[in-house]
Amino acid sequence: MSSPTETLPLAPADAAPPPPGFWASVREALHGSQQDFTQGPLGRAILLLAVPMVLEMAMESVFAVTDIYFVSHIRDPRVATLAVAAVGLTESLLAAVYALAMGLAIGATAVVARRIGEKDAEGAAHAAAQAVLLGAAVAALLGVLGATFAPQLLRLMGASDDVLRVGVNFTRIMLGGEASIILLFIANAIFRGAGDAAIAMRTLWMANGINIVLGPLLIFGVGPLPELGVTGAAVGTTIGRATGAAYALWRLSRPQAAGTTAVRVRVAARHFRPDRAAMASLARLSWSGVLQTLIGTASWVGLVRIIASYGSEALAGYTIAIRLVVFAILPAWGMSNAAATLVGQALGAKDPERAERAVWRTAHYNAAFMGALGLLFVAAAGPLIGFFTDDPAVAPIAVRALRIIASGFLLYAYGMVLTAAFNGAGDTRTPTWLNFAVFWLFEIPVAWLLAGPLGWGPDGVFVAIAVAFSALAVASGVIFRRGRWKAQQV
Repeated sequence: MSSPTETLPLAPADAAPPPPGFWASVREALHGSQQDFTQGPLGRAILLLAVPMVLEMAMESVFAVTDIYFVSHIRDPRVATLAVAAVGLTESLLAAVYALAMGLAIGATAVVARRIGEKDAEGAAHAAAQAVLLGAAVAALLGVLGATFAPQLLRLMGASDDVLRVGVNFTRIMLGGEASIILLFIANAIFRGAGDAAIAMRTLWMANGINIVLGPLLIFGVGPLPELGVTGAAVGTTIGRATGAAYALWRLSRPQAAGTTAVRVRVAARHFRPDRAAMASLARLSWSGVLQTLIGTASWVGLVRIIASYGSEALAGYTIAIRLVVFAILPAWGMSNAAATLVGQALGAKDPERAERAVWRTAHYNAAFMGALGLLFVAAAGPLIGFFTDDPAVAPIAVRALRIIASGFLLYAYGMVLTAAFNGAGDTRTPTWLNFAVFWLFEIPVAWLLAGPLGWGPDGVFVAIAVAFSALAVASGVIFRRGRWKAQQV
């Protein structure tokens, strides 16, 4: 007769352990995961990538809001309004720099993610080093030009004599220090493409943490530090970003530093030998990314130019509202970056169906986040704007801008993830054409028509932005479903 224990089913000795729970996965994501993102449960992969990426971009959004908050509280109200206007114009000028940085970052993420998915660590390191070299060379040239011609560029943007007097040094420092922006973007894009999202998060937190502390000290002249006004914001920002970029490059060259998480991309001196063929290939891929981002961000320049025609108060109100919009959009871009990494690595592993599932699931998560935040912005626009200004000429404009633009958040959440997915696959041309059609052929003409000939004023610009957000989502979804991105080679 058999013993009772002989009748019980036995688990195989090599049975896989159950996946960690939610909070255990969050802790792993923050510490730095060594998960192979081409395998395993898709929801867990999204969580491990999205948590640090969202927190990374959340810090960037906190930085953007903090900066404008302190500038708007400069002691002299008139100077504060002029300073906010100068910050808004300079951010518009920096659109070209961000476009270059993001374009190079798109190319770096796509190639590194594809090589990691193919299990080609040497190829990933080589591509990473060539991206850094390419970015450094371009940044050095643009930094000199930007610092030299800062006054003329502000004039071109429609700055008044008073805005120029208050903000020219801010603009000069921000444009002159743009190398820190570009190198920080590229290094963090390399980490994200490899799946080392926690390292990118810590790098950006360091950079912006320094700025958040140093910026107000220099703006208001605390202790022995000089009172630099709005110029202090530029000094704090540049020092913070330069420190972050230096740390990121150090981590790439010291992948197993004591007490730190190992990185998947191990860059050595040999990888930095200029490789014209590799740089040309990366430049071709990144060029579409640069153009794509430039088309999208330069459209904001056109919108600012329309707004500026209604005076410094309208420009200041728009600038404050846009900073709050950025507060929502940047974390959502963090979630979109998770989709880009998953797409690139899945295609490298020859699993396009996993890539497509990852995109739609991430898009649903992003829509839930941005939809909730959009409702909050609509309902609480008054108190939120009141945190930044109580100027009766500025606050009503900012409130209307925030409410109208936030109404387009829900659909824009899908558009963000879908365009990031194209980029992760290496198909940078499709988002380029989408951005051109939506933001230049549609948004700017509609903004001009509503604001001017139809007499809506600044509100016409805000409505055009919300409608363009929705149009981008619909067009992206139609093209994504065709599936041509799955055959893209990088």
